[in-house]
Amino acid sequence: MDRSQKEDLVSEMRETLERASVVVVTRQVGLTVAEVTDLRRRMRESQAQFKVLKNTLAQIAVKGTQLEGITSMLQGPTALAYSTDPIGAAKAAVKYANDNEKFVVVGGYMDGQVLSAASVKALATLPSLDELRSKLIALIQTPATKLAILLKEPGTRVARVISAKGAM
Repeated sequence: MDRSQKEDLVSEMRETLERASVVVVTRQVGLTVAEVTDLRRRMRESQAQFKVLKNTLAQIAVKGTQLEGITSMLQGPTALAYSTDPIGAAKAAVKYANDNEKFVVVGGYMDGQVLSAASVKALATLPSLDELRSKLIALIQTPATKLAILLKEPGTRVARVISAKGAM
């Protein structure tokens, strides 16, 4: 890769990482091609991306941005998982780390804060944006359902009384 290609890659990664809601720094040692392919597939299912990048290029990409705090985590064989969904990359990375001991979550970044590995794991336990939306819709619909049942109940009781009197 020549210098101009590296510069293009660095500027592209800088823009991508600045747009991401969450960035997870991972360390992988000895993953096979099949395992990396499986990891990338899981990341895509979570609307996340996974990029193996030389540490020097990653450090240059985050230099001068809010992400500069993750520079100390970029040691050894690292890769970055990132997504616009606030927890998509964290969920996928933590789940894969639980399934494969060669893959470790080192830390991350979210909303101006550098996250430890424990914070990323805690973030991964939160419900996704789609789950939160469905729960909110269910909460909104519940009172309307109860109101409909409540309004229907007096008429039902009157019908039962009439039916019982008619059977006598």
